[in-house]
Amino acid sequence: MKRIIKTTKAPEAIGPYNQAVEHNGILFISGQIPLDPSSGNIIEGTIKEQTKQVLNNIKAILEAAGYSLSDIVKTTCYLSDMGLFSEMNKVYSGYFPANSPARATVEVSRLPKDVRIEIEAIAMH
Repeated sequence: MKRIIKTTKAPEAIGPYNQAVEHNGILFISGQIPLDPSSGNIIEGTIKEQTKQVLNNIKAILEAAGYSLSDIVKTTCYLSDMGLFSEMNKVYSGYFPANSPARATVEVSRLPKDVRIEIEAIAMH
């Protein structure tokens, strides 16, 4: 059975989707962008600051569903410019210090609200 995950500690969905959906012990987290959940505003600043906000949003969704960062098995990172890859990695690696999940990182021409980064994740118990 499918379970819809919602938390006020992460930004509300900005379209017809949910923050996350769990099915058969697998949690699918929708792409998160650097929105501050309390204000709804984009976190302006460096790719490091934006990556931190995105990963904090993912962490809040995981916790609302009873998961943790260590349960993530796969992420997909979307960058507006692959030149941001190294700086994004510096922050990302701090959230996954051991046994990092599988990952793909791709450059895209545009992201929602013209942010620099979006990350989606899949977690399993």
